Amino acid sequence: MRIWDVNPGYLNRQSLLGEHRELHGIVSIISNNKKGYSKHPETLRWVGYGWALKQRHKLLVAEMNLRGYNDKSPVWLRSKPEAWPENYIDPPATQLSILERKYENLVQGRIPLPKNAQQLWAQHKYSVMARDIASYQRMGKRLARQTGANQFNDVALELNTLLRQPPDEKLIKNALLHMWGYVSGYSPVSAEAVIALPKHQLLPTIQQLALANKVSYLLESTALAELCAWGV
Repeated sequence: MRIWDVNPGYLNRQSLLGEHRELHGIVSIISNNKKGYSKHPETLRWVGYGWALKQRHKLLVAEMNLRGYNDKSPVWLRSKPEAWPENYIDPPATQLSILERKYENLVQGRIPLPKNAQQLWAQHKYSVMARDIASYQRMGKRLARQTGANQFNDVALELNTLLRQPPDEKLIKNALLHMWGYVSGYSPVSAEAVIALPKHQLLPTIQQLALANKVSYLLESTALAELCAWGV
């Protein structure tokens, strides 16, 4: 039993759909006081964090939708709004290493498992831009001049913590417009018209153009799916 903490984009099809099933299993155990797996460490760390389970489910569904799957099984738990479990079974960097071993000789997820902190940052940068400009600037500068294994561990944890926060309404459009730059050449829509588009129309348009034209930089971005989980 495993609920991952890293972005669902890193999960391949089997792991993505498998986590979706297991999350619903944990929800059922907690909601109905079932004994099976009730003492499992993964179950125990989510007890009392209904809102976080609901949000993780939204993140899974956003990724599933991007890959063409539909979900008709919402999660209604709401305890501790905006709070996430404080502990990890494995820290985020270790989870990425586990997935790397797990996927050896197998198809990986939508987002390639990162080889270093710089690649990890590139995959998350627009998600961070939509939340905190100061963190975006600070991390970008830091990663431009530093390398090392310890750095990867620290960056993975910092990014995971940042992405547990909802996007900032004042920053979302700016991040989307940066993403639009990668697909603008495939669309007849003018720059003025794009700026006028509401967020809930712009993001699906970016998704469609990125998928149709195989725009790898966006297809390897966490923001392409995860922003949908926050109502964008």
